[in-house]
Parts: sequence; C-alpha cells; structure tokens
Amino acid sequence: MQAARRIWKDRSGNFGIMTALMLVPLIGAAGVALDFGRALTTKEQLAGAADAAAVGAIAEKSKAVAQALAMPGDGSVALDATEARNIFFGQMSGELSKLAVDVDIDIVKNNGIISSRVSYSVAMPTTFLRVLGKDDVSVSGKATAEYQTPSFLDFYMLLDNTPSMGVGATPADVTKLRAATKNNATDGDCAFACHVVSTDGVEDLNSYYYLAKAIGATIRIDVVADAVAALMKTAQQTQTVTGQFRMSAYTFGESALDTKLFTVSNPTTDFASVSKATEKIVLMSIPSHNYPNNQTDYDLVLAGINDKIKSTGNGSSAAERQAIVFLVADGVGDALKSSCTQKSNNGRCMEPINVKYCDDLKLRGIKIAVLYTTYLPLPENGFYNSWIAPFQAKIPTAMEACASPGYYFEVSPTQGIAAAMDTLFRKIVSSPRITS
Repeated sequence: MQAARRIWKDRSGNFGIMTALMLVPLIGAAGVALDFGRALTTKEQLAGAADAAAVGAIAEKSKAVAQALAMPGDGSVALDATEARNIFFGQMSGELSKLAVDVDIDIVKNNGIISSRVSYSVAMPTTFLRVLGKDDVSVSGKATAEYQTPSFLDFYMLLDNTPSMGVGATPADVTKLRAATKNNATDGDCAFACHVVSTDGVEDLNSYYYLAKAIGATIRIDVVADAVAALMKTAQQTQTVTGQFRMSAYTFGESALDTKLFTVSNPTTDFASVSKATEKIVLMSIPSHNYPNNQTDYDLVLAGINDKIKSTGNGSSAAERQAIVFLVADGVGDALKSSCTQKSNNGRCMEPINVKYCDDLKLRGIKIAVLYTTYLPLPENGFYNSWIAPFQAKIPTAMEACASPGYYFEVSPTQGIAAAMDTLFRKIVSSPRITS
C-alpha cells in the first residue's frame, strides 16, 4: 500500500509523460498551419488561372465571342470550353499541374454583354493533418469577366448637294469665284458655282460649276464627296469585327427639275465600292440661277430616308443593327410649300430645317448625326439679305435639335470637312451602347 502511494506521489517522470501526451496536438497544430498555408498558396495560383481563363474565354478573337456575335438573340453560348480550359491549365506548373482540378466554364450573352464564369475545385492531399484523420483539404473559387460586344451600325450618309453647297469651300475659294464672276451682267459677283443645265438636259459647260473647276476654286460638295471617300478608310480601320459597319450614301437629287432622294450607294460592307460611288456625288443641276422650285427639300429627303430604313435595333448584334442617319448639310430649306415658318417668296419657302421630320426618325429609334456645314453669311448678296439673313441665327439651333444628343458637330469654312466628318464618326462608334 505504501509502495503504491510512493509511485502515485513520484513526479520525476511527469515532463516526459506530458511531452508525449502533448506531442500529438502540437504536431497536429503545426500540420494545420503547413497544410492550410499550402492550400492558401494553391488557391492564389488557381485564382490567377481562373482569372486568365475567364478573360481568355471571351477575348475579342475567341470562339465564344465569334459564336455569340452570330447569335440572333441572348442565351448561353453552347461552345466547347476546351479553349478556356487550356488557358486555365496553361497557368499551372510544377506540383500544381499534378492536381486533379475540376473546372466548369459558363458563357452567356445578355443584351450585348458576353459574360464568362469559371468555377474550380480541388481536393488537396494533406501531410500532417493525416495525423488528425484529415486526408485532404478542399480548395474552390470562381472568376468572372464581361465583354461588351461591338456596336453593329448601319450608316445612312445623307448629303446635301443642293446649289447652296456650291459655295466656295473656304473664304479664299469664295473670293476666287466672286472675282471670276464680277463682270457678269446678270449674276455678277457670285460666290456660288451653280451647275446649270439647258432645257434638253445637256450640261452647260459655261456654267459657274465648270468655271469654278477652271479657276481652281474648290466648292463644298466636292469636299464632302472627298470626305465620304476618306471616311470609308476610317470605317475599315475602326471596325473590330468583320461586318460591324454597313455604309450607304444618298443625296438630295440629281436635278431640281425632279427632286427626290438619290441613291449613291445602298448599304454595304464593301467600303471600297462606296468610295468609288462617291464619284456620283455632284452638285444638283438647276435650269438657271435663282431657280425657284424645290432646290433643298429637307421634308422630302428625310421622309425618303425614313422609308429606306426598314428596321433598327440596339446594335448588339448583326441581327440588331442600329440605324444612324449621318446628315451633312447647311440647314437651309428651299422648296415650294403651302406653309412656311418664314416669309414666303411667292410660294417658295426658305426656312431652317423642319425638326419634325428628324423627330419622326428618332421616334423609331433611329439615331441622327448632324454635321452642320455653316451657312455662310453673304451680306453683299441682295437675295441673301432679303430671304436668309432674317433667320440666319436659327439655322444652327435647328440643326442641333435635329441631331440625337451628342451627335452634333458644326464645321466652318475655315475648318476641314473631312476632319470634322472623321471626328463625328469616331465619336459615334466609340459611344457606349445602352444595354438596359
């Protein structure tokens, strides 16, 4: 009995016993730190791989984007995810590449936005935690990315080719024309290069239109034609996918004797053919100077372009192309009308553009871009002083009201029409698309 008590009271071996008893939890704690530290490092690497896969799955040139752009509407992109999986596993090396990682990739198109979602999970084998009976640690996560699809746009170039666009392109050209016409008894000191034809339709080579060419005076319509041709190169360079833009061009008519929307080029993705067609953009023919009938009928051409545009969408795909009327004009109407916002000259109405016809287009969801070529004040001209000067200040206001918000640009004679057209075009194609 005493021997038993002595053994019970003996403390000489307690440290060894306690150490032995504590060894298991100490090793377990160290194992937890090491195994979980390794798991966290692995998760960081897997998260980086997932980010790369999410972005790569919907990269601009990826199969998923190509398929999504071809879809007529929204929905899941039923695409083999091999491409994204290869990107994911391509980020893994060393011991990481030996892990049996489960990867799931979903790609969805919704309202012009292509989204990718990459999920991953792996059971990482443990080392020290096995002492505590835990053979693996689960590591999982996800990564997402979005791609805003390019806007698919149909441009309807509506180009004012009426006699007022026969004015000298710059103040220097105006001076040239005036100097060359100052001795003409009927129409002396004229800044307009009118394209006059005879009654049988044969062009009068003595008209001021040909005089302007002979003296090297550039007129506005020629600059506009050159600007449209140059714009085709910009369109080719700025589209991010083939077929993103379609271009077409129209003028106000070939002759004042039969004013109607004239088709220079129908909508096409062949920009070179539109550039070639700009050779048909010439000044409207009139039978005589100061011809009174329907030279600039904005009501007629805006209604005509409205008829040409059969549908418009939000630009999210080739099936939902956004229609944009690109109006290049000086904003002064001149046509025979029964009612006129300004003083009528025996039925001939000269007035600012009627915004109602612009609103008719915009109500359909069609956007209007307006490049206003400043109507030049000609205070030395009696006709201008009588009929245009009274509403000169209202012209730019009406042109801006015609345009969709943010799509208005004014270019004066001292500025470059080609540069202004390029600037407005780039502004349009870079504008964010409304997706709600």
